[in-house]
Amino acid sequence: MKKVQQTKVKIVQERRTLLARYQYELLEAGCDEAGRGCLAGPVFAAAVILPHNFDHHLLNDSKQLTEEVRYQLRLEIEEKAIAHAVAWCDNHEIDQINILNASFLAMHRAVDKLHLKPEFLIIDGNRFNKYADLPHQCIVEGDAKYFSIAAASILAKTYRDDYMKQIAAEHPEYNWHSNKGYPTISHRKMVLEMGHTPYHRKSFKVTNPQLLIFE
Repeated sequence: MKKVQQTKVKIVQERRTLLARYQYELLEAGCDEAGRGCLAGPVFAAAVILPHNFDHHLLNDSKQLTEEVRYQLRLEIEEKAIAHAVAWCDNHEIDQINILNASFLAMHRAVDKLHLKPEFLIIDGNRFNKYADLPHQCIVEGDAKYFSIAAASILAKTYRDDYMKQIAAEHPEYNWHSNKGYPTISHRKMVLEMGHTPYHRKSFKVTNPQLLIFE
């Protein structure tokens, strides 16, 4: 019985080694999104292919970094990446196909825009709609574990923030230059008092300032 168990462990270890080698040898793109939980604006996604030997002591999940560091890293990522691309799905598409599918579609569009076709995708999270014929792996908290996913999270976040700052001037009362469309208490209060703008996701219902309900 002990020998059988040892054989099973050896097989699992060999499979993990093969997967690691498989990923290393292929042109791998990391994918992540930003803005999934917002009341307004698009969901942005990015795909990034980094050199195999890429390393950076500050690169991490974008949510763990200051805004200043995110923008500094964006410049380095865009300079040193083998390929990178950013894409999005707007609020109308989100309302039509739901935020989860819109997040996946935005990632697909980002991969479409890469000037080099990757051979393997690593996705932040635990779900993904398969892209064409490319193999992929979902990784929970991948933006804190893999540089290419962390890089994608930074590009998606900073480009989405730029977009929200740009449209904030059209509707200053919603304070998008600060909350970036996320469901802060003040943002929810304004939605209840003033209603939706053309940028709001109408499928995200706000029933009171303290409670956000998704339908």
